[in-house]
Order: sequence, then C-alpha cells, then structure tokens
Amino acid sequence: MKNYIKITAAIVALGFVSCDPEFDNSVDDAGFFESGTADFSNYVAVGNSLTAGFADNALYITAQETSYPNIMANQFSFVGGGEFTQPLTDDNIGGLLLGGTQIQPNRFVLAFDAAGNPGPVVLEGTPTTDVATSAVGPFNNMGVPGAKSFELLAPGYGSVAGVTQGTANPYFARFATSDNATVIADAVSLNPTFFSLWIGNNDILSYATSGGSGVDQLGNLDPSTYESNDITDPNVFASVYSDQVTALMSGGAQGALVNIPDVTSIPFFTTVPTQSIPLDAATAGVVNAQFGLYNTQVLPLLVGAGIISQEEADLRVVNFTAGVNFPIMTDDDLTDVTNILISQGIDPATAGLLGQLRQVNDNDLMVLLAAGVLGTLADPSNPASVIGVGVPLADQFVLAASEQARISTAAAGFNAAIEGLAAANGLAFVDARSALAEVAATGVPFSGGVLTSQFVTGGAFSLDGVHPTPRGYAFTANVIINAINAQYGGTIPTVDIGNFGTITLENN
Repeated sequence: MKNYIKITAAIVALGFVSCDPEFDNSVDDAGFFESGTADFSNYVAVGNSLTAGFADNALYITAQETSYPNIMANQFSFVGGGEFTQPLTDDNIGGLLLGGTQIQPNRFVLAFDAAGNPGPVVLEGTPTTDVATSAVGPFNNMGVPGAKSFELLAPGYGSVAGVTQGTANPYFARFATSDNATVIADAVSLNPTFFSLWIGNNDILSYATSGGSGVDQLGNLDPSTYESNDITDPNVFASVYSDQVTALMSGGAQGALVNIPDVTSIPFFTTVPTQSIPLDAATAGVVNAQFGLYNTQVLPLLVGAGIISQEEADLRVVNFTAGVNFPIMTDDDLTDVTNILISQGIDPATAGLLGQLRQVNDNDLMVLLAAGVLGTLADPSNPASVIGVGVPLADQFVLAASEQARISTAAAGFNAAIEGLAAANGLAFVDARSALAEVAATGVPFSGGVLTSQFVTGGAFSLDGVHPTPRGYAFTANVIINAINAQYGGTIPTVDIGNFGTITLENN
C-alpha cells in the first residue's frame, strides 16, 4: 500500500518559475531612504545554508542570487550600501564535485509520476562546480551550508584536503582564504561596517531530521566529541556565539542577530500525517491478531516484573482499527528489554523487535522521508512485511515527543543567548522564530496571495522541505530589514515578495 503525498496540480502550477526580483522602489527613489545610524557600505553575512541561499537540497546559482543577504544588499544600495559578492556556483544543477568526483547530490525539481502525482525528483545532469577549483574572493556572503555554531571558529574547516578526510566543509573549502582559515576570521578580515549573523539551526536540525538518532549533548562542553547528528550544549553555543559577535564587532561594525526558528514547524515534519496507514476492518483484525501475544502477555509481564512502568506499557500497545491508522515504529527512547525477553524464551530476533516497539501517536512528527517508506515491503517476497504495519518503521523516520522536547530546550537556550547578546551590544535582534511561526500558523498575506508553509503549494519552502524558496528568502529579508530599521532608525525599503518565484519544474 504505497503512501503518496497528494497535491493538486492546478494549485502547484502557481508560482513555479523563479522570476527576476523586482523591488518596491526604483533606484530613482534612492534619496528618499535613510540608513539611520547604521553604515551599510560593507555588509558581510555570516551563517549556514540559510545564509548561503541553499534550496531544493542543493546550492545553485539562481537560488544564491535570491539569498536573503543578496536581497538585503540590494535594498541597502538605497542607503549607501556597497558591492555585495557571493561565492556563486558554476551552474544550476546544484551538485558538487571534488577533483571530478561528485560528492554532493544535484538539486530537486518538481515532476509528476505516471498517476499524475507531483513530487520532488533529483535533477539529471553532471554538475561542474568543483571544490578543488577555488572560487576567487573575497566574498561578502560567508554562509556555509552545514555549518554548526562552533564550526565557524574551527581552523581547517575550509581545507580541501580535509574534505576527503571528513574534517572540513566542502562549501567553505571553495572560498576559504587558506587551508587553516576559520569562517569568522575570514569574515572579520573583510572589515565589515555591518554584519548579520544567523547560526545555530544546524546545532539542532541534524538531530531533528535524523529522527533523533543523535545524542543530546546537554552538559558536555567539549564539541570535539560531538557526532554530526548531536544537539549542541546551550552553554557551548552561548560561548562560541559570544566570541563570534565580539570578533565581528571588533572593527566597530554594527549588525543584526537572528534567532533560531522552531524547526519542527517546517514542511519536513508537517507534511506526512501521523495517521497514514489505511486499513479495512478485516485487515486490521488480522494485524491485531499478530500482536495479540505482545499486547496481552509480553507487556503485562514486563510491568509485573517492574521492568517497565504501566505508562510505558500503554505507549507500546499496538491497536489497528478500520480507517486510517498510526504506523508501528521502533523507538530508542523506550526502555530496551530485549535481553529480558530472550531470558523468557522469546526468539532473539523477535525479542529485538519487541524491545522498542510501539505505535506512532499524535504527539509524534513524521519525517518527510517516511513518505517513500511507509507502505512498502521490507521483504519483496513477503506481502505481509508492509513497513508501518507488519514491520516497524525505523526510528529515524519519526521525531518523538521526547525528542522534540530536547530540541525545544536547546533552541530556547540558544535564543536566550542570541537575544541577550543583541541587547547587550546594541545590535538588531531578529525574531525569525515568531516570523516562521506566523507563516506556519496562519500564513502571511502579500500582494499576490498568502505565503504558507504547506509543502510545495505554500510558496515559502523549497522541495527539500527545510530551506526557503526565493519568495521565502524575500520574506526573510523583509523580517531582518524591519528589525534593522527599528534598531537603527532607518527607512530601508522592503521588497514585494510576490515578485519572487517559488519552486521550479525544470532548470531555469
């Protein structure tokens, strides 16, 4: 029973093709606007993939051209802003090469299957952007896709040789000033008069998108011991973030600090419904019979022996009904009772399955990638091995409520540090969290419609379900510009987000 994300083609067709950005005000109006007390003559943007203009699961030219820093720099030109340069890739295919070997995938485009259902597919073609061929800088856009907060201060993070060893970032390696450079040092060397800093999303995002497969490093102050999907300790974040702000302000620059949105509100987590398994009454009965021993004997045995609580046992009960059901899953947050079950004479393979088995519930979030897994067969030769019904969905495809709580706690710590440093240093504070919450909850009206977070049709998010479209980046630029105007008394014009495109059907 394949699980498809149904999207109305007629709605999807609206806003497909990216267009050249048009702004609310012409250059002839330049004398009307004021910079306030800020100096935008040399603007430098520091951050991760959001700052770089990453979209559709890749970095490519047209997306970079509508990055929020580039949009902002165009608006700064009305108030004395100078040239803004970016490390543009070599094509719109989006992949990345290292010495001729592809190391990053091509971008997504929208396509339709044989039944007319639209969905993202990887764009065909051979990319031409090679990490080993350095981009010639300096560049005002210092956004590095994949970067975590503490990595902005890591020497060697832009080493080409380190990319092959897994110790460096290929995107930074394209334009780092040296093999031993740091992102922050390179940014400071540009002598910015104004900067924006948006970092910290990846310190929780990789944990979230992997379904909580990493470790919450709360209390661990040594980031050198962290793995890629771990949550950064808030005290580590606060320390490195403070150092970054101090460095960026060292030449007298003013700036804007952007906080961390609620990552669980993005389409990557809100598109696939938790109830996604349609069953008729007869099939539900057959499936329940398969779990009868587990529900009526195994769980009561574990509670009676004091191995798990009744509350945990209630979480583990499997019950399918006629209609659309929650899938079953393995959950590493549950007490693993595999060895206990083996000691009770249960087959080791079965015991391992039952040790962390439960059913998804309303408090969980489904990862977008689950859409391609739910309803497929774990064993093509066994029609009963339907993933989510007869075979548990892997934990990596579900973000449990307990995992969401860890993310929320870390993000709250990050945001407290960001807001506190903005206030202490007289910098603009940008509440991106509230802005995205509005997009997700009610949508944001604009001249041509309403910007929402609905996957594909909402206009705010690209086909990876995480990064914005050009229209989403334009909205972000406006949010930051408004905060800058409020802090520094300026009248920098915003843009009409309706003049920016959304998703594409082909390479434009």
